[in-house]
Amino acid sequence: MNRKTLVLPAVVGLLAPALAACGGSDSGSDGGDSIVVGTTDRFIATKDAPAPLDPAYAYDVGTWNVLRQTVQTLMTQPRGDGEPVPEAAESCGFTDTGNERYACKLRSDLKFSNGDRITADDVKFSIERALAIKADSGVFALMSTVDTVEAKDDDEVIFHLKTSDATFPYKLSTPVAGIVNPDNYDKGKLRDGFGVDGSGPYTLEPEEKNGELVKAVFVKNPHYKGTLKVNNDRVDLVSYADADAMGGALDKGDIDVMTRSMTPDQINKLSGNSDSDVELVEMPGLEIRYLAFNTDAETVKDKAVRQAMAQIVNRNDLVSKVYGSQAEPLYSLVPASITGHNNAFFNKYGDPSIAKAEALLTAADVTAPVKLTLHYTTDHYGAATKKEFEQLRKQLNDSGLFDVQIEGAPWETFVPAERNGEYDVFGMGWFPDFPDADSYVAPFLDKDNFLKSPYNNSEIRNTLIPESRREADRLGAAESLNRIQDIVAEDVPLLPLWQGKQYVAARDGITGVAYALNSSATLQLWELGHGVSG
Repeated sequence: MNRKTLVLPAVVGLLAPALAACGGSDSGSDGGDSIVVGTTDRFIATKDAPAPLDPAYAYDVGTWNVLRQTVQTLMTQPRGDGEPVPEAAESCGFTDTGNERYACKLRSDLKFSNGDRITADDVKFSIERALAIKADSGVFALMSTVDTVEAKDDDEVIFHLKTSDATFPYKLSTPVAGIVNPDNYDKGKLRDGFGVDGSGPYTLEPEEKNGELVKAVFVKNPHYKGTLKVNNDRVDLVSYADADAMGGALDKGDIDVMTRSMTPDQINKLSGNSDSDVELVEMPGLEIRYLAFNTDAETVKDKAVRQAMAQIVNRNDLVSKVYGSQAEPLYSLVPASITGHNNAFFNKYGDPSIAKAEALLTAADVTAPVKLTLHYTTDHYGAATKKEFEQLRKQLNDSGLFDVQIEGAPWETFVPAERNGEYDVFGMGWFPDFPDADSYVAPFLDKDNFLKSPYNNSEIRNTLIPESRREADRLGAAESLNRIQDIVAEDVPLLPLWQGKQYVAARDGITGVAYALNSSATLQLWELGHGVSG
């Protein structure tokens, strides 16, 4: 049989997986041995980031995927995506016409994993804690529209917002809004290490070595009350140093499922092997990659330099030589299939042109070649990242207008350096907090953005983002969102490169694989089960 299963998007703007040949979660069992899942995500506690799994700090896809198994939120992304639905809450909704007052009623008999009852005060504590700590990861900015949190009785929470925010239900589905036990979390301080205490579908038993979480053992939480059906008793998430080590573990049968990040070669091999007992599932993805600029740095402070790079970079060539059919060129911060997307960079710059780039530099009195170093992380976005940056260097240097060097660093040193402004130009990836254009705009361009970018456009921050958030019908936000994307194409504080697909590989006998990831790259380990597939 064809060992590649394709899960297609169902509607424009919302990506919904359909059941694949490997089965849905309803076919899984509720018991059996542990399911072992491999990942190349690294979980390291360092001096600069001693609390990687604290919901008030964590802000990358890997740590969020640990928290989504263990820390419950009032709302959640439904199976197959779509608008968020109640999870720890029994019901939630705006209670005014201006989308500024949002009320949630908690489920009855909601408990933390240790059996302690959860009340509205615990929700209030958790949200206020994230806002008070204001961690340098910038994750607290997701709650930036919250003015006050009111605990009304034991089972009702009311959020009074500073301004209209139709995206607020989505934000309540993210781990920063996770409910934590006040007995285990200090209100004014992050919780160091790898301990997590919540009310999600699993409890966490961390296995660490030399300050690194090498295995996250998720055990079914007997006190869990929510909407998720948990199809297994235990999942072991094992962290590997690279994709080759993870692939070797799958070949040997040490793991049952392989997630991010596989190399393009691994994906091609699994896709074309019809005799394998491993099935590759391709899913729609909303991951994007981009270059970010420290717009205060002397080398790229002049907008003409950034525009010239935008005029030279050949996305089609980059994608075809590095990722093949596993990615698509991206001409805006907001990816295709998300409501509000446009092709702002293509509209402004058209096809790559050295002559147009030279004219931009000449008009701004910038002397070529411009010397730059492009920085990238060696271990966070997959093994192909180095090759990607080698291609970017070649494109820019072949123009004769740039003299580019590239420099890689592991994630644990890359992030602090980027946040401290040590990099003039650096490569990043982004997995959306939720499937809405706001999640591709505000985290980069609003106040307290997670990149710590000095770029500040007052029209975007003061007018366009608030306008877009007032629209409950997201089609109504398109005009504001298009204007934001056009401004970004003009100023180039960020240079979008491509958007990618996502893949999961699983051995025969594992069910629910088609739902193991949603479009935002959220691991949904509760979907996996033991059964008959094929």
